[in-house]
Amino acid sequence: MKNEYNILREIKRLKSVHGYGTELISIYVPAGYNLAEEVSKLREEHSQSSNIKSKQVRTNVQDAIDKILQYLKLYRETPKNGFAIFCGNISKNPGKTDIELFSMEPPLPIKVNIYRCDSTFFLDPIGEMVGTKDVYVLLVMDGREATIATLKGSHIHVVKKLNSMVHAKINKGGQSQQRFARIREESITEYHTRISEVINSTFESSGFKIKGLIVGGPGPSKESFVKQNTLNYQIKVLGVYDTGYTDEFGLHEMVEKASDLLKEQEAYQERKVIERFMQEIVRKALAVYGYEETKKALMANQAKTLILNDELEIYLVKYKCNSCGAVIEKVEYGANRDAKHNDGGTLVVIEEKDAIGELIDFADKNGADTVFVSSESSYGKEFLMGFKGIGALLRYRV
Repeated sequence: MKNEYNILREIKRLKSVHGYGTELISIYVPAGYNLAEEVSKLREEHSQSSNIKSKQVRTNVQDAIDKILQYLKLYRETPKNGFAIFCGNISKNPGKTDIELFSMEPPLPIKVNIYRCDSTFFLDPIGEMVGTKDVYVLLVMDGREATIATLKGSHIHVVKKLNSMVHAKINKGGQSQQRFARIREESITEYHTRISEVINSTFESSGFKIKGLIVGGPGPSKESFVKQNTLNYQIKVLGVYDTGYTDEFGLHEMVEKASDLLKEQEAYQERKVIERFMQEIVRKALAVYGYEETKKALMANQAKTLILNDELEIYLVKYKCNSCGAVIEKVEYGANRDAKHNDGGTLVVIEEKDAIGELIDFADKNGADTVFVSSESSYGKEFLMGFKGIGALLRYRV
């Protein structure tokens, strides 16, 4: 969770950067990609950038590419999920140049090699990887084959492909037709059972933390499978969709059709967490809020779920008074900094730590879940305004 949080913070920072021309470079390198080939492409881009009319933009682009080439020398091969590199002039002063490079190893594999030079960094691919924590199981099937996969964010991972041994329909009459019909029904049941075993196993291996199953495919086989009720009783079928294919193309087609359902599910999960939190607060039972109380619960291993507003920024700031020399530590929200001491002296920042990152560290170490809630929903707004966007559900209360 800490790694994903750090990526989210970096994305937020990079979103605020705007170039004075198309001078900000974004690169995505998949796992196993030939780095010598990537270097060759960058050198070609360096050569082509000499055609940029603006001298300032041309210089900034070439300097950024040079910095990336130097950085790639640190790697003999790509990390296991690939990596994303963002480089360019981040200075907000038109008269000053500040070429900075940012590198991220994503939590999920990068699928395609991308080079983009624009006035903003291209952050969508990595943003989608960390923007959601919910996982779903996908099934696309017909009477002959089935593909089972998991979905996290926009990343689809194929778990298994199965083929059916179902016999074709027979037109003969009499006992022969009845016997073949019985064999066919048995084959269908066996096919559905094999599909269910893979799906059940996938849910079980996650401790049933997967949010639900989405089913698709051409024809009536998918409805027949759902009605047969061979799935574990804890598995919820969230939706059934018509698709033209039963392979990876069918998975992507179904995800596209289920986009509204997935958004509703995300909002539902968020609402469920906040409603539970509110109920516990009203009962003065298994919930706390505010930075100090939440930190105390995490450190004591009381917290089961850490709840944070997704835009929350809290810092532990250590000040030194330039008048009396006193050292003071304060919790500060956002960019607010208290510059005055009560003796009239000026407080100077001598150390600053990310308090949210520290809380997530405590949660990770003690096995607590971390849930981010959005400010856009009414529940998220109420949580931010009424509880400063920070709280925890507890395992027990002392």
